[in-house]
Amino acid sequence: MKFSWHLGVLTALALVSVAALAEPAPVIVAAAAPTSTAASTLARPLRIASSAFTEHSELDDLSLSPDGQHIALKHVTKAGKVEIAVIDAATRKAQHLLPLPDKNTLEWYRWAGNQRILVSISQLGQLFDNDVRFTRLFVFDLNSRLLTYVGRRDMGVSGDDLVYVDPAGEFVLLTIQRDVFEYPGVWRFPLDGTAIKKSKLVQSAKSGVWDWFADDRGVVRMGFERLGNGAIKVLYRRTETDDFKSIAKVTEDTPDDALWDITRIISNSDEGYVLKQNDAGQVVLRKFNYATRAPGDTIFSAPGGWDLTDVTLNDANQPLVAYYTDDHDRTVWFDPKMKATQARFERALKGNEVQIFSRARDGSRMLVWAGSENNPGALYLFTAATNNLAVIAGLKTELEPDNLPKPSPVSFKARDGTLIHGYLTLPLGRDPKGLPLIILPHGGPYGVRDKLDFDFEVQFLANRGYAVLQPNYRGSTGYGKTFEELGTAQIGRKMQDDIDDAMDWAVAQGYADGKRVCVVGSSYGGYAALWAVTRNPERYRCAASFAGVTDWNQQLRYNRDFFTRQGAKKWRSRVRGDQPGFNLDMVSPVQQVARLTRPVLLAHGEDDTTVPFKQFKAMRDAAAKAGKPLELLTFAKEGHGFDKAEDATKWLDTLEAFLARNNPAD
Repeated sequence: MKFSWHLGVLTALALVSVAALAEPAPVIVAAAAPTSTAASTLARPLRIASSAFTEHSELDDLSLSPDGQHIALKHVTKAGKVEIAVIDAATRKAQHLLPLPDKNTLEWYRWAGNQRILVSISQLGQLFDNDVRFTRLFVFDLNSRLLTYVGRRDMGVSGDDLVYVDPAGEFVLLTIQRDVFEYPGVWRFPLDGTAIKKSKLVQSAKSGVWDWFADDRGVVRMGFERLGNGAIKVLYRRTETDDFKSIAKVTEDTPDDALWDITRIISNSDEGYVLKQNDAGQVVLRKFNYATRAPGDTIFSAPGGWDLTDVTLNDANQPLVAYYTDDHDRTVWFDPKMKATQARFERALKGNEVQIFSRARDGSRMLVWAGSENNPGALYLFTAATNNLAVIAGLKTELEPDNLPKPSPVSFKARDGTLIHGYLTLPLGRDPKGLPLIILPHGGPYGVRDKLDFDFEVQFLANRGYAVLQPNYRGSTGYGKTFEELGTAQIGRKMQDDIDDAMDWAVAQGYADGKRVCVVGSSYGGYAALWAVTRNPERYRCAASFAGVTDWNQQLRYNRDFFTRQGAKKWRSRVRGDQPGFNLDMVSPVQQVARLTRPVLLAHGEDDTTVPFKQFKAMRDAAAKAGKPLELLTFAKEGHGFDKAEDATKWLDTLEAFLARNNPAD
């Protein structure tokens, strides 16, 4: 989850006094997150300024240091410059500001010990005349205030593939290709500024092995060798001095042999934990013997049959917390003290979803968010020593939950009988019948889903009088392996059918007017919007795409990690499939532009390193050549999203005007 507000709030805000979180019933007495009590009773919708929905772009991604003394976060200046900021957790005063160079994208950051921060940066480059996203890793030292490179001078495209981070922050293990023609080996890099001089190869490259795994002490213990027929050979060793042995050949045809998500390999042992599917196809936490590949006891399965999405272990290699999503993000603490703390927060912030999203290793400080699907919420810092929950800031402070509708879970049968889930948001102050409809498919497409959380585009569109439908089409995560696999090789085909069927459901239920429907989306959702009006113009009045894929073959040549690192493991087969006679050009808007007859708003950030700006230019040029007018919108210093609030506001304002012309709400 991401949180944001202006840096001035951080530097100026003193600790807000609130009631101690004492049993039995804590009471927050200052600046608590608002709750919605009367949204459905509004007689007329209040028109809210678009800028109120985009008050989110100043800061992102807060994280406490392991000792709880510092908070690191992404900060965006008024000029759109991206920085990593470090503030003192006790005083909330800024201590460090690390600016990132222009034309570089911050991929991620994380703490390495208490005084160092790892920073991954990407940049567009050329490889064999193709655009490629190069990633490189740096470390920022709070004591020396120096940012230094972590890697080698001779290396391939990916430079941020972490295998292990030393808890004390002394070193990391990275998989590195010396060049693009080699398989990756594992290198040990110190984090004291001497990485280039003192790097050490700890595991040489092996033919076919792309993925390496280390245990909790940083010993490389396992590798996955990818065979030509799509199978995977599992290599394993117990100790650093043992030779690797082939212990399994994994195929997708045998459910018992499905690959596992390695949570932790315990040092000096063959035991560990994995997230693995049970017989019902639900992802659960299990003990696992890596030498024999024998799953042990199930430690935890989420209620309701939902898949676990992540698990964190404590320093004693015992489960600390598990995460899953039903319609909301859920947290299950195994530690009794943390379980009690979570319950106390929920009582103190009653009526809100509460998430402890970052904590010190010893629990001395925690960052807590409270809000809901129609409430952007507020951010709190809990300090155990004083037993206080301090309000740091409200998010999107101009928005009042009572003026915003609550999305509702819905489900329907697709044309082939597949059950599709999603969310419907109805505008306030309007009879929920025969409404103009916006279908808003999520990005990804794999490993992603929509859920009941605050979405600024959903709320903006509903505020303008539209019903908004978010279908979790086949391939979306969280509904089990079978549902995810239904999306394999179905981009532009059955996945698109689900979007059409979502429209039919909304019309059949009476919510939507079937002659007043547009599709809007970003990333893969942007593609789905473009393909909707290209494939089925009789259904839709218009489409709006931000950062959408327009040419699939070109996109897949660009970067195999487009679908995230986890999804990239089988990206080609998952996207293309093996249907005879099928080519992705058949479902690419650029290649099918001659079929386009509906109005399109095409928007893109020029610094996008996920779906490169070349995708926008290809669609623009193809449409111009075919005599198909498009409405175009570009952002000179934005990537695969918005760092500047004014750019996000411009997108909403342009979208509103486009919809008013082509699918007016009134």
